[in-house]
Amino acid sequence: MNISVFGGSQPREGDSAYEEAMLLGRLLAQRGHTVLTGGYIGTMEAVSRGAHEAGGHVVGVTCEDIEAWRPVKPNRWVKEERRRKSLLERLQVLVEECDAAIALPGGPGTLTEIALTWNLMIVESRHRSPLILVGRGWQSTFDQFFKEFDSYIPASQRELVQFAEDVKTAVDALESWQV
Repeated sequence: MNISVFGGSQPREGDSAYEEAMLLGRLLAQRGHTVLTGGYIGTMEAVSRGAHEAGGHVVGVTCEDIEAWRPVKPNRWVKEERRRKSLLERLQVLVEECDAAIALPGGPGTLTEIALTWNLMIVESRHRSPLILVGRGWQSTFDQFFKEFDSYIPASQRELVQFAEDVKTAVDALESWQV
């Protein structure tokens, strides 16, 4: 499967978040999956590195908007670059060209990727597929969101989002999904 991995750009080599992201990339590659990331630094680099070192195929979805905003280039573990002009075009590739998505901790960009993927499944513009959010941060954020906006989010929509304590649990959940 093609698995998009969302996550923040802040983790650096040696950080526990970086190591966890590398492990995710390795586990996905060992199971024969292609990994799609935003292609740059932090989580994207770590997942790409883990997948590459395990012999997997790594797709980096990059864009001119990001590179104009921040002086970065695709990380060295990206083997196939899918370059787009705008951030919205980049998001479209990450969301639409995957069979499943896993979100690691992150900020507004990661939240955007999660929300877009989830909403496209809600309106049936995107096929129903695994959307797995890793870590207590996402669990508590969504618990609060569901609680505060209970009447706006029926159970059928909540069920489209899965939560995993760690990357191993996320990969196990992915493997149990029937595509």
